[in-house]
Amino acid sequence: MNEGQASKVSHAWHVYRGTGVPHEGIERLPAPPPWRTPSAAESRYGRSAPDPWLRGAVYQATPEIVDVVNAALYLRRPLLVTGPPGSGKSSLAHHVAHELRLGRVLSWPITSRSVLRDGLYTYDALGRLQDANLKVESRHIDDVGVMDMGYDSPPPRALDIGRYLQLGPLGTALLPSRVPRVLLIDEIDKSDPDLPNDLLNVFEEGEFVIPELARLDRPEARVQVYDDPRETVHVMHGRVRTEAFPFTVLTSNGEREFPAAFLRRCLRLDLPEPSLDLLVRIVEAHLGREAVERGAALIEEFVRRRSGESLATDQLLNAVYLLLRDGGGGTHEGDTVLQTVLRRLDPGF
Repeated sequence: MNEGQASKVSHAWHVYRGTGVPHEGIERLPAPPPWRTPSAAESRYGRSAPDPWLRGAVYQATPEIVDVVNAALYLRRPLLVTGPPGSGKSSLAHHVAHELRLGRVLSWPITSRSVLRDGLYTYDALGRLQDANLKVESRHIDDVGVMDMGYDSPPPRALDIGRYLQLGPLGTALLPSRVPRVLLIDEIDKSDPDLPNDLLNVFEEGEFVIPELARLDRPEARVQVYDDPRETVHVMHGRVRTEAFPFTVLTSNGEREFPAAFLRRCLRLDLPEPSLDLLVRIVEAHLGREAVERGAALIEEFVRRRSGESLATDQLLNAVYLLLRDGGGGTHEGDTVLQTVLRRLDPGF
């Protein structure tokens, strides 16, 4: 396509025109959607992350959600939240943390390879070995004169093992504190079948032991925490024991059954697909009243299509956001952009 052809299909809201001709269009790029706005604070990986405050502030809780969350808080039990993608399972944890001022949510995303230790702590044994070898080599060079005089080189000083340990999200949530932390164990149904049972003792006892520390002669060590690697905490005799059970949200897409022993220790909350009224509240909370008014037809179309297709609420938010852009599409069936954003999630589509 040449420049002339591309210009015929280019719209006023386009930043990228497809002509291959350099231009300053990026300067016209509007602010990102609120849920894609980086926070001022860097994430634990050194990169900007979506603002957790916003995610918690705009969540729309139903009376049933309020009742079950309070029951979990009173009973100090984990909350197993099941629902279709985009129903707000993960955002619920951020909402509770925001409203109750419980700090940043500790998030543990689960994969098929996740094991209990991943959530409790990590130990960089290789890094410790490499540092120990470097210290031995350095000591050998420093002491060569002493050795030439017929004396043995003194043994290298033991390295502080705490420098090579970092508590995971679950381990950090179990640190002693006056108020509970909020822990999100996301997509527990994707885990190895043993993980739910492995969590039982931790959920019941509220403590765990780090064997690498428990074997030491020294009674304590300083280890890093999950949400701020620059912060360290004292761990005595390798044992971490909570004073306030964390408010734990485990999310599931309903892809598997869980053992009865695991379910007995959890309170369960099933989130249905949001109703039309709830969708209107969600859109207004994220994008304002104008978005509801201009996107009314799109919201109704989304509800109609959702009855026979797999669609997620965040797809609707993306579509309404684009609708608010100048020339950003309409609601008719032939609109390529909106149809792409609202593409069904069923396998093969």
